[in-house]
Amino acid sequence: MRALITLGIIFANAGAAVAHGPEKPTASSAWTFDPWVVIPLSVAAVLFVVGTGRLLSRVSKGRPKPLLRIISFFAGLLTLTVALVSPIHWLGEHLFTFHMIEHEIVMAISAPLLVLSRPAAMYVWSFPRFARRWIARLFNASLVLGFWNWLAGGVTATALHAVAIWAWHVPMLVDASVTDLAMHRIQHLSFLITALLFWWAIIWRSARGAAAWHLFVTMMHTSALGALMALSPRVLYVAQTAGASEWGLTPLEDQQIAGMLMWIPAGTVYAGAAIFLLSTWIRNSARGDIKLV
Repeated sequence: MRALITLGIIFANAGAAVAHGPEKPTASSAWTFDPWVVIPLSVAAVLFVVGTGRLLSRVSKGRPKPLLRIISFFAGLLTLTVALVSPIHWLGEHLFTFHMIEHEIVMAISAPLLVLSRPAAMYVWSFPRFARRWIARLFNASLVLGFWNWLAGGVTATALHAVAIWAWHVPMLVDASVTDLAMHRIQHLSFLITALLFWWAIIWRSARGAAAWHLFVTMMHTSALGALMALSPRVLYVAQTAGASEWGLTPLEDQQIAGMLMWIPAGTVYAGAAIFLLSTWIRNSARGDIKLV
């Protein structure tokens, strides 16, 4: 309860600081328009719209339209924009707590929403006909197909996602990502790519029982990492928590709250998804569906 109250105070102080903090940023200046983020997000949106328009123009009357996929894609893109462009990103550069919120939005909300939309077909249709044929030949090549099947497999995707999460929470790398813009971009990109692979394997590639197991493993190791940060008796991330005093927190308190966010709310997302898949697995088993997919 004390942690929840403290987090509420942080949000209240953060809103005030954006408008009246020491640097006195305006609401617009608190938005981060990094071209390495804004341009890819814009291109992704435009290509999806173009490809979706072409596909919908070829859907015959009476056939269902992929409205849920479209909604899922733009919900994922919107949450990704909130994490990487909105004041949450600016606040994440000043508080470890908000940096953790930013990361969890990317990995546990944006990534599964984008994966649920299955945007590959839309992107392919956004290109001219000759390019679509070239892309089809490329991705149907045995070498590329084999590598993709390995990369998007449940074990590989879960392991790669775990490596990215743990590696980027090594204190030296976390502090480097705060002080070096290139490292910061690489950190976010690795979180997003491995999260997309992980959720693709969970949702579209793995049997329900196996997918639930991968989610359980991810919940356990991310919760363990969050607990290590939350229960540590000393500050592990010096540069990341250096500005905590400006927000009424000690560096250790900032680190502890960030750890609790990874430990409990993020773990709940993985646990909820695992429970849903297990319930589906059990229902399919009761019906004698041996495929369980």
